[in-house]
Amino acid sequence: MPFDDDERERLLEEEHPGPQILESALANTALSEVVSQPALTVSPSTTLAETIRLMQLERRACVLILDNGRLVGIFTGRDILMKIAGHPLDLTHTPVSTAMTPDPMTLPADANVAFALNKMVLEGFRHIPLVDDAGNPTAVVSMRNLIEYLGEIYSRELLTMPSDPNQARFRSREGA
Repeated sequence: MPFDDDERERLLEEEHPGPQILESALANTALSEVVSQPALTVSPSTTLAETIRLMQLERRACVLILDNGRLVGIFTGRDILMKIAGHPLDLTHTPVSTAMTPDPMTLPADANVAFALNKMVLEGFRHIPLVDDAGNPTAVVSMRNLIEYLGEIYSRELLTMPSDPNQARFRSREGA
């Protein structure tokens, strides 16, 4: 049974989401739906060696620094490269508070993906702590989380499509 034009368009829309679907997903998806792990946390007095070991063990690129449950800083892989590598520090005795980024910008867990993506691009952040209504950290959204989420919106075929599918070498199925 052949499809009518409306049915064909609906099927194509489902297979290859268009700008409206992307805009809707960006504007209507809360960050809490994109992040799957709770925040990794340490206290300000935790040593750099312990903190880095924890990051390696948990395969995380950042930890939140909490002092009596209050967010006081964030420590990331970028901090390791920019503040620790090449400096004569005793990692086993130096507290993470000396290398953390203090008072990081936060977002509510119900903020939308578009807002977070915009903030991260404009401010140059790779990680933003998410907080609940009381200001307690609940998770961290990363640029990687957002990219993976956006990738899920599109099918694998669309992501691997050549930039110009009308190029002569792609018109023929021979050799494919």
